[in-house]
Amino acid sequence: MSIAPETTKSLRIGPYAVDPAVVLAPMAGITNVAFRQLCREFGSPTSLYVCEMITARAVVERDAKTMEMITFGEHEHPRSLQLYGVDPASMSEATKIIVGEDRADHIDMNFGCPVPKVTRKGGGAALPYKRRLFREIVRAAVRAAEPAGVPVTVKFRIGIDDEHLTYLDAGRIAEDEGAQAVALHARTAAQRYSGQADWSAIARLKEAVGSIPVLGNGDIFSARDALDMVARTGCDGVVVGRGCLGRPWLFGELQAAFRGEPIPPGPTLGRVAAILGRHGRLLADHLGEDKGMRDLRKHVAWYLKGFPVGAELRRGLAMVSTLGELDDLLGALDPHAEFPPDAEGPRGRQGSPAKVVLPEGWLDDPEDATVPVGADVMHSGG
Repeated sequence: MSIAPETTKSLRIGPYAVDPAVVLAPMAGITNVAFRQLCREFGSPTSLYVCEMITARAVVERDAKTMEMITFGEHEHPRSLQLYGVDPASMSEATKIIVGEDRADHIDMNFGCPVPKVTRKGGGAALPYKRRLFREIVRAAVRAAEPAGVPVTVKFRIGIDDEHLTYLDAGRIAEDEGAQAVALHARTAAQRYSGQADWSAIARLKEAVGSIPVLGNGDIFSARDALDMVARTGCDGVVVGRGCLGRPWLFGELQAAFRGEPIPPGPTLGRVAAILGRHGRLLADHLGEDKGMRDLRKHVAWYLKGFPVGAELRRGLAMVSTLGELDDLLGALDPHAEFPPDAEGPRGRQGSPAKVVLPEGWLDDPEDATVPVGADVMHSGG
C-alpha cells in the first residue's frame, strides 16, 4: 500500500519542516519525554511530538511540578509544548517565560478539552464560543512568541454540541491573529471521545482557512486511516492521539505510508516485549525506577491488546514494581506469537456522549470577552 504522489503533503510550522506531516497529540499522563522518545525512535525525527498540556497560570506561578513537566530530550527538536489558558494576560506572560527562557521551539494552544471540570468553568472546548475572548487569547500568545520566532498553533473541536458549532470561526480567527496552523479534532465536546469523528468538518475547515495548514485529528488508528483522512479532506497533516497508545511503532507505519513505502507488518509478541521493556527503562531514567514502573502499568493493557497472554501474567505486568521484575515477566511471554487482528482498531477511552456542562449564561453572548471565573487553573497535564 502506498499513497499517491499528488496527495503527499509537505508541512511547515513556522520555520520547521514537519516531514512526514504527522503530529503526536499531547495526552495527559502519556506524552512525557519517555513516550515521546519512543515514538520518535520509530517515526521520523522531523515529525512533531507534543508534550503533555501545560497550564499558563502554572507557568506564571512557577509551579514546581509544571516546570518539571517541561522536559525535553537532548536531541528532541523542535521542542513542542501545548499550552492551556483562558486569560489573555496569563497566556501572554506564560508565553514570554517559555520563549524568554528558551523552553520550547513551538507552542500549541489547547481549546479542545471536553472534560466537565474544565468546560463548567468556560475553559477547553467551551471557550471558542466566546469569539472575542478566543481572539484575545490567541493574539496574546502569538505576539508574545513572535519576537523569538516561535510559531504558535491552535487546536480545537467542532464545537460545544451540534447546535453550537465553533470551528469555522475559530479557524478564521486563529488565521487572522497569526497562528501558523490549526488542528481540528472532528468531534464536538458533547461527543467526548465517543462515536465517529466527522472528517467532513476537516474538509470544510480546509476550505475556510486558506493561508495556513489545517491538520486533522480523530479516529486515526492505522496508517490506512491517516491516508484516508488526507485523501478525503485535503488536510495538510494528521494528529494522532489514542491510536498510538501501546503502539509507538504506529509512527514508523505512518512514516512509511506517507513516503509511499510498504507498511511494515505488526510486531510479534517478542518484539512488543522488547518495546515495552525499552519504554520501562526510559520511564525509569526520567522518573526513577519506582515511579517509572508505576507509570508503565497503565500502558500494559494497550501493548498486550489482542495477544494470547494469560490472566496471571497480565496481572503481574499490571502491578510491576521493578525493572528486574519487568524483565522476568516479559521473558515469560511467547516471543513467536504473531500480531493479532484484534490489536487493530480503537483503543483508549471512548466513553459516552453527554450534555456539556457550561457556566450559567455562557451561551447568552458570544461576543462577551470576560475571562471566566475560576477557569485559569494551576493543574498541568489535563
